[in-house]
Amino acid sequence: MPQRPDTAVSEALIAGVAVDTRHWIDGRRVASADTFPDLSPIDGSTLARIARGGSDEAEAAVAAAKAAFPGWAATPPAERARVLHAIADGVEERLEELAIVETTDNGALLRSHRRGVIPRAARNFRFFADWRLTLGHEDFTTHTGGPTGPGHTHHISWDPAGPCVLITPWNAPLMLATWKVAPALAAGNTVVLKPAEWSPLTASLLADIAAEAGLPPGVLNVVQGHGSEIGDDLTSHPDVRRISFTGSVPTARRIAASAARNLTPLSLELGGKSPLLVFADADLELAADLAVEQFDNAGQVCLAATRLLVEESVADEFTDRLLRKAARLTQGDPREEATDIGPTIHPRQLERIDGFVRRAIAAGARVVFGGGSHTRLGGLYYRPTLLTDVAQDSEIAQEEVFGPVLTLQTFADEAEAIHLANDTRYGLAATVATGDHRRAERVTARLVAGTVWVNCFFVRDLRAPFGGSRLSGVGREGGTWSFDFYCDLKNRVTAREGFSDHG
Repeated sequence: MPQRPDTAVSEALIAGVAVDTRHWIDGRRVASADTFPDLSPIDGSTLARIARGGSDEAEAAVAAAKAAFPGWAATPPAERARVLHAIADGVEERLEELAIVETTDNGALLRSHRRGVIPRAARNFRFFADWRLTLGHEDFTTHTGGPTGPGHTHHISWDPAGPCVLITPWNAPLMLATWKVAPALAAGNTVVLKPAEWSPLTASLLADIAAEAGLPPGVLNVVQGHGSEIGDDLTSHPDVRRISFTGSVPTARRIAASAARNLTPLSLELGGKSPLLVFADADLELAADLAVEQFDNAGQVCLAATRLLVEESVADEFTDRLLRKAARLTQGDPREEATDIGPTIHPRQLERIDGFVRRAIAAGARVVFGGGSHTRLGGLYYRPTLLTDVAQDSEIAQEEVFGPVLTLQTFADEAEAIHLANDTRYGLAATVATGDHRRAERVTARLVAGTVWVNCFFVRDLRAPFGGSRLSGVGREGGTWSFDFYCDLKNRVTAREGFSDHG
């Protein structure tokens, strides 16, 4: 494949941390004939020029993964677990470096990366490594020709599927990469990871950490580039056995069409338009806290409950509480400890968010607070925004904004609340605030969502299934569900008679 000479710039220095900007293919660094810029959302500066992959790099990465697969698949699960635990050790040892690089690259809060996100990345490796060791199904027996007929024993196994293409988003790059990479590797598969072009840096560091932990060459490959230039070559490749993608619905449609050529199984975690239902019997202080949490990561969270659905009788009191809490949020440099909300990821994303708000206002929505870029900070800092007087069929109530923008609608009774909550094309998550346990059971049973939280938000357990309904995705990840996807399940049926004594 075309490569730049060794003298070409191949390293970026991010707050003193060296990050290689080339691909990682078959255990070595590979340059490309072209690069693309990686910008920091904090101040718009160019952090690095990233190797820009295409068909050559895609072919090389898949070939490396295919060649490495037999050896890694044959590696005993306990040995694979040992390597994955060593990767987790490396993530923890480099936590501060990973945190500062991630914050500089994608604008999320440094304190969140230090205290939660990067530790979760390490935990992903440990959890899936250990879970694979416990994976199993009790053997069972059937009899043909009646209860006294010949017996047959059924043994269920989870066999490695083969090379996997994993495509990850820009809003939580390292954590969501490890959420896919860890179970794929634990299952015995090999991986080609394609990080989002707006935040590729920690994927490169992950490749270094994996190599230092002893992961064999070709088992994990990292290729960078624009999806339109390298994505189809990866997702349509006949040697790829699984594709996992987290991102937007339009991109998922293109990936699904590409994967259809080979009937490659897909796991898709897509967008959301999740509701927060606030009933009159709820603790309104808690409900307002839940609402203000939706501004986390500048609203760039697929699970965010951006549609506030509030019972009419408490709508004014709830709004007042939310106003007071939102006013106390500090927006600014995400590297500062006091900052609550950082920037949006990219100028195109800011333009998209503002376009949604401008069109909503033109259609009759009323701005309760926010409604534009931060006048003092400028740049990519969009103010936390609340809109009301929005129609249920309006764009702002139906389409994912993926920014710090909430809408507030009211409902008269439980039936209307459930109707409004379910009346979108999505079904990723929902949150319910109520003081009535029986109501919580009734409402959650009728909500269309992969995850429903009651009087809490963003509580995750790696043992639980995660995914969405409708346009929010296909399949589930987490616990055994991850291995159901990343493995070929086999039922081995053995006659209990017919074996020689000396076999």
